[in-house]
Order: sequence, then C-alpha cells, then structure tokens
Amino acid sequence: MLRVAVVGSGPSGVYTAQALVAQDRVPDVRIHVLDRLPCPYGLVRYGVAPDHEKIKSLQNSLRTVLEHERITFLGNVEVGGGGIPPERLGELYDAVVYCVGAATDRSLAVPGEDLPGSFSATEFVSWYSAHPDAAADGFPLRARSAVVIGVGNVAVDVARILARSAQELHPTDVPHGALGALAGSRVREIHMAGRRGPSQARFTTKELRELGSLPQARVLVDETELALDPAYANPSAQRAPALSSPPNAPPPTAAARRNVEVLRGWAAAGSEGTGPGGHPPRTIRLRFFLRPVELLERDGRVAGVRFARTVPDGSGGVRDAGTYEDIDAQLVLRAVGYRGIPLPGLPFDPVRGTVPHLAGRVLRDGVPSPGEYVAGWIKRGPTGVIGSNRSCAKETVASLLDDAPLLTGHPSVPDPVAALRAWGLRPVEWDGWLSIERAEAALGRSLGRERVKIPDWAGLLNAARDGARG
Repeated sequence: MLRVAVVGSGPSGVYTAQALVAQDRVPDVRIHVLDRLPCPYGLVRYGVAPDHEKIKSLQNSLRTVLEHERITFLGNVEVGGGGIPPERLGELYDAVVYCVGAATDRSLAVPGEDLPGSFSATEFVSWYSAHPDAAADGFPLRARSAVVIGVGNVAVDVARILARSAQELHPTDVPHGALGALAGSRVREIHMAGRRGPSQARFTTKELRELGSLPQARVLVDETELALDPAYANPSAQRAPALSSPPNAPPPTAAARRNVEVLRGWAAAGSEGTGPGGHPPRTIRLRFFLRPVELLERDGRVAGVRFARTVPDGSGGVRDAGTYEDIDAQLVLRAVGYRGIPLPGLPFDPVRGTVPHLAGRVLRDGVPSPGEYVAGWIKRGPTGVIGSNRSCAKETVASLLDDAPLLTGHPSVPDPVAALRAWGLRPVEWDGWLSIERAEAALGRSLGRERVKIPDWAGLLNAARDGARG
C-alpha cells in the first residue's frame, strides 16, 4: 500500500488525488486530503464570486472525487504554523503533496498602501465569500467612491460585486451579514485602473462583458485612453510571425482584440441612465495607462489614489509620461495578483513565491527530497485557470509514481488519523462537512433565501460536530 497525504483540497489538491486513484501503476493507493479549513474546495468555495453559479458548480465534480472510496477528506488540519510540522507529517505517510496555493496578495509597494480604507482584493473576496478568517467588521461601504487597482478577473469580480444591488445578490450564498452591508452601500463611483492598456489587461472577455450587463450600473470608458493602445488604432491586426529580435511590441492576441472591441463599443455609447426610482445608477469607470504611485490620506484614512500617467514604450511595456492624476476614493481595493507564502518546514523561493521543485519533486538545497512534492500555484506560481491544475497535478503524480518503489518501504504509523488526533488536532471528516452543508441550507431557509454560507470558525465547527454527534 502507498499512503499519500495531499495538503489542500482546492482544485490542484483534488486533481492530484484524482490522478493518483486513476492510475494503474501502483494498484493500492490510499489518499488523505488535508485542509486547514473544515470545508473543502479551496478557491472554488472561497474565491469564486457568489454570482458565478456556473463556475461554483465545479464543486459537484470535485465532490465526486472526494467521495471516492480510497480518498478521505480531513478538514480542520493545519500543516505547519500551529499545526502538525511537515517533518512529522512525513512520518505518517509515504508521500506528501503540498497543494497550498498562493495565500496572499502582491504588494503595490507605494506610500499609503496600509492606510485604513485600503484593502487587498483577497480580503474583500474572503469577506463576501464567508471565509472564516475574514475580518468580521467588514468594509467602509459608506464610501462614495472606490478605486480598484488592477485589470484582471479578480478586479472585475470585486468591481462587479460593489456595483450589484442586494436584490441581485439575494439568491446567492453570500453571507447574510455581508449582504446587509452591501444593501446599505453608498458606493456610487467605482474606478478600475491599470498601468497598461486594454490589449494587455488580464481580464477575460466573458468577465468584461458581464460588467456591461449589470442592471443597475453603467460602464464608462475614456476613448482618449483607448486610443493610446496600438490595438485600438488597428483592431484587425493579426499576430505576425515570430522574429528573432522584434523591434516593436508583438501584435495583440485574438482575446485582446475582442476586449478592445467591447471597450470600443462602450466608449462610443457613452451610456447614460438612471437606476430605480430615478436615482443615478452606480458607475464603473474603466481606466487605463495609470500607474499607482501613492495612496492619499485625509484625517488618518485613505482619501484617494495618485496615479502617474503612462504611455506605451513601443516594446510591449509602458513608461511614465511625466503627468499625474488624483482620483478621490474612500475605499481602495488592490487586485494586482496573488503570491505564495512560506510554509514552515518547507524550502521557499522568495523571488518567485514558490517551493523549489523538479517536475513536482521538492528540492532541498537543489536535491529532490524523498517523499515531498508540490502541485498547483505553490509549484508554478499564480498562473492559469482552474483547469490548468489538471496537467500540473498529473506531472507531479507521474514523478511520485516513478519514485514509488523508494517510498513504499517508508515506515509509517498504522493509523494516521489517530496520530493526528494524538497531536491535538480535531479533524473534520466528510460526514462533518455534509453536516455543514445541511446547516447552511437550514440557515438559508430561516432567512428566506437559498443556501447561505456560515462565515465563522465557531459556526462551522459546531455544525460539523453536531452532525458527528447525530
């Protein structure tokens, strides 16, 4: 028997477990999927916006994997930090695969970034997704104006949630406290700004178009900013053959051209309109070629963002134009990318924000460490879409299986779950998670809504243990 621990139950962890049970090179493999949280699914539960029901439905396929007879889910098990050290975990299993993702945001590294009223996008997403680590006191939604720094899909998500009405979010599983706070939001202006042009923005066309379909918001785009982008001047440009030393920036991709066409249409429309009862709707202003250089302060809180105007440099990047623009804002959300953090007991590359590896094998001082592996964002960095984790997991599993003859003789305790409990941990098993699901469904019914997430540690653990006692 080959006994494997997979640390992390998001897509990369679940796909790793799936690849292990699907292979036939090692016939008897048993997998324990460990997670610090009592709930599975990682960013699919705590990172996908509540109004993206189709993407959230991926939980159904992840559930099927976790219910496999040779896979055991063990939530509420922290590895490293205040939990079980990686070296101790390695004594319980023949192999450990770390799929712990990228748990923090990249820094802007500008003055004022830490002012009250300035938050990372991850903090905001965690709040409206009911992550139990999220700040309980919420966000300053009495602000009139918000700035979202970044032009990727996360930036679009947070801008869209700010622009939606409570009525639109009522059918979703957004926690009731967050729904009430959003219902009382006074945010009317939402600025989303990126330092480069629209053809280099990281959002997908599908996400971008969603902004234009919001029933109580309008989208405004400054055509003079679009015109700075070469893709705007020549939207039909095709990708040129690769040159050994291209003198200029490469032509835009087909996806970038589609994004520019959407923005071109909005700029031409210059949409006006009013919301319910004749009140002005919320306005989303998409801004480009603006690089944040400082968060401005008033009365000890954030009051705005100072941007340096940029222009294309002719080689695919941008340079400062020498002028500045201030945008008033009482709420700033920074969405400039994720970054991995060190896991105590594992090597870490602080430049890349990943664990050093060779085809998924953890490297210690440049040498593969027997029985230690990585997959997902902590392996390759925060790149790709959810499906990218499949091929990443398969590569790691292939390395693990190649090493299997050296691993199966590894001494291990008879019952890892009992050993985890002896260490002082209280694992939430699959029945406990199902009990949490039932409790969230009951909470939704009591509030006249569909299923509503439980947002705090005590509530989740009590629900899990009530099911176990029942």
